[in-house]
Amino acid sequence: MAYRLGVDVGGTFTDLLLVHEKSGKTWSAKVPSTPADQSVGVVNGMMRVCEYAGIDPATILHVMHGTTVATNTVLTGTGAKCGLVTTKGYRQVLQIARSFVPGGLGGWVIYNKSLPLAPLACTIEADERVSAKGDIVHALDEEQLRVSLRELKSKNIEALTVSLVNSFANDTHEKRIRDIAGEELPDIPVSLSSEVVPEMQEYERTVTTVANSYVRPRVAKYVRSLKSKLSIRGEDVKLHILRSDGGLASAKASEEFPVNMLMSGPAGGVTGAVWVALQSGFPNLLTVDVGGTSTDVALIQNGEPRLRRETTVGDVTVRASSVDIRTVGAGGGSIAHVPDLTKALRVGPQSAGADPGPAAYNRGGTEPTVTDANIVLGYMPEGQKLGGDMALDRALSAQAVKKVADALKLSQKDAALGIYNIVNENMVGALRLVSVEQGYDPRDYALIAFGGAGPLHANALSRLLGSWPAIIPPGPGVLCALGDATTAVRDERARTYVRKFAETSAKEVAKILRTLAADAAESLEREGVPKSEMRTSWQVDLRYHGQGLRLAVDFDIKDLEKQGLKAISGKFDAEHKRLFTFALSLEHELVTLRATVQGKSVSLKRPALAKGGTDPKAAATGRQKVYMEGKDLTATVYDRRKLRAGNRIKGPAIIVEMDSTSVILPKHHGVVDKVGCILIYPDGYKPARKAKR
Repeated sequence: MAYRLGVDVGGTFTDLLLVHEKSGKTWSAKVPSTPADQSVGVVNGMMRVCEYAGIDPATILHVMHGTTVATNTVLTGTGAKCGLVTTKGYRQVLQIARSFVPGGLGGWVIYNKSLPLAPLACTIEADERVSAKGDIVHALDEEQLRVSLRELKSKNIEALTVSLVNSFANDTHEKRIRDIAGEELPDIPVSLSSEVVPEMQEYERTVTTVANSYVRPRVAKYVRSLKSKLSIRGEDVKLHILRSDGGLASAKASEEFPVNMLMSGPAGGVTGAVWVALQSGFPNLLTVDVGGTSTDVALIQNGEPRLRRETTVGDVTVRASSVDIRTVGAGGGSIAHVPDLTKALRVGPQSAGADPGPAAYNRGGTEPTVTDANIVLGYMPEGQKLGGDMALDRALSAQAVKKVADALKLSQKDAALGIYNIVNENMVGALRLVSVEQGYDPRDYALIAFGGAGPLHANALSRLLGSWPAIIPPGPGVLCALGDATTAVRDERARTYVRKFAETSAKEVAKILRTLAADAAESLEREGVPKSEMRTSWQVDLRYHGQGLRLAVDFDIKDLEKQGLKAISGKFDAEHKRLFTFALSLEHELVTLRATVQGKSVSLKRPALAKGGTDPKAAATGRQKVYMEGKDLTATVYDRRKLRAGNRIKGPAIIVEMDSTSVILPKHHGVVDKVGCILIYPDGYKPARKAKR
C-alpha cells in the first residue's frame, strides 16, 4: 500500500494529512511547530499520524510540504551575506530601486527604508555589455573580474548573485562569471538572473535574484536536513516543496530557486479550499486562513485562484508568480494591548507564536491573545483540547484578558468581545484588498474559513462582508496540508518579447510559447511525470504602447491560433476596464510570454456523508455559556463527528472537532451538506444577487 503525506508548517502548529492513494482514506494530526528547526516538528507529526493510521512510515512514498522557511528568513533578516555582480555602471541598482511612497500623506516621514539584501560594499562591477537584442557589445574582462571576486572573498560572503544588463537576451557572460566564481569562490552558491527570472527590467530581475541568493543557503540546509530525516524512515520517499503559485517543485529545484517558495505555506490552504468548495458547488470564493500568527486571504474565481506576477514578503517585492494572497498580522496568537498614549485597544501584529503561545497554553505566556479572548467568551468549550491532546487553562486566559479589561475599565467579557471584534475588522481589511480593491463585490462570493482559528471567526466575517454562505470545511485545521497532499508538480518558463502587435504575428507568438512549454514539460518528465498527465496554461504580460503598467492575461493558445492576436487584446481591455474603469484605443504591446506546465493532481475522493434529517440532536453533547453581541447566552455544543448530511444547526451553537472549533452566531443557522461542509446563513436568507459563474 502506498501513502502520501501533506505537511503544512505554521507559526504555532504543524498540520499533517496522510492519504491512502488508492482508497482516498485520510488521517490527520496536529503537533506543535519547532521554530528552531522545522524539520523536527515535521518528523514528530509524521510519526504521530502514522501511529493514528497504524502504518509503517516506510510506506509513505511522497511528502508534499508547504514551508515558511524562506518567508521567515526574509521577515527576520537572517539570510545569507550576499555578494552581487552587476554590469559596469550599474553598481547602485538596488539602492536606486523603484520610486515608492508609503502610506498616505506624509507616510514617508515615518517610513524606515530597509537596507538592500546585497549591501553596496559587497557589490562589484563586471566590465562587459550586451545589447537589448542579445548582441555582445563589449566582451567580458575576465582578469578584472577575478580581482574583484577575490576582494569579495575577503568579505566572507555566503552567496553570490550575478545580474547583468540585458542578460535575459543573452546569458553567455553570466554563465562565464559563474564558472570563474566557482574557481575563485569555491563552495559559494551562485544565482544567475538569466536562470531565476529571465525577463526585462534590471531592478526587478536583480532584486529577485538577490532574494534567491539571500534565502538559498538556509532553505537548502533545511531541505537537506528534512530529506535526511525522512530517508531514515523510508528510503524511497520523494520530497516536494509547495511553490508560491500553488504547484509543487522538486527538492533540488527548491534548493536552487527558493525565491519561488516565499509564499509556499499559504498557497496550500488556497489549493485545499478550492478542492473542498468545488465539491459543495461554490466555484467563487473568498478564502480565509486564520493561523496562530497571521491570517491569509485570497479570491477564487470560477474555481481558479488569482495569480500575480509579484510576491511581497515584508517590504521585499520580487518577480515571482504566486497565488494572490494578502496577509495581515491577525491570528489566534495575536496579542491585544492598550497603548498608554491613546488608550485605544489594539490587536496584533505582535504574536505569542508557538513558544510561549497564548496564556491558555500554560507555557509561560502571560499576554492576552485572540485565543484567550475566545476562551473567555465561551467559544471554546470546557474540556476541549487543541489538536486532541493540548489542554487549555481557562483561568490563565481570564487573568491575561483582565489586563485589557482593567486598562479600558470594562468587564472581562466586554474586553474579550472587543478583542474579537477588532481582530475581525483586521481580517475584513485584508479581504477587501483581494475583492473590493480589485473590482470584485464580496457579496458575489461565498466565504470559506479554515486554519485552527478560522471557523471561530467565519460567521462574523461573512456578516461584515455580506458573503454567504460561510463555509466550514471538514478538517479545517489541516486544510493546508490537504492542499499540499493533492496538488501537482509544476514548472514555468518565460521569455521577454517586447513587440507591438504590428511588429509580430499570432503564429510567431504561438511558436515561442510552445517552445517554452516544451522546455517546462522536459523538466517535469525528469520528475517522472508522464506527458499524458501534463496540462499547459498560457499567459502573456500586455500593455498599451507607451504605457509602463502591464497586466497578465490568461488565454487558450488554440484561440490565439484561430482568432489571432485579438484573442488576447480583448481580454486585456476587459481586465484594464475592470481595474481602472476604462480601456484605451492605443496599440497593444507584448512584454513577456509565459507557459506553465503541471502534472495531474491527486484524485482524492471525499466520501458522501451519511444522511440524517434536519434535527442535529444526536450530535449534541451539552450546553455552553457564551457571550455574544453583548449578551450572556447559552449555546448548544455539537460533536462534528456525529453530524449528518441535512442537519440544520440553529445558532447560537458551538461545533467542536479535533483540529478546530466553529461558532454559529444568534439569528444564524448552519446546514451540513453532502460532503460534510457546514454552510452558515442568516435566518431567512435569500440571495440578493446571482453569483457570477
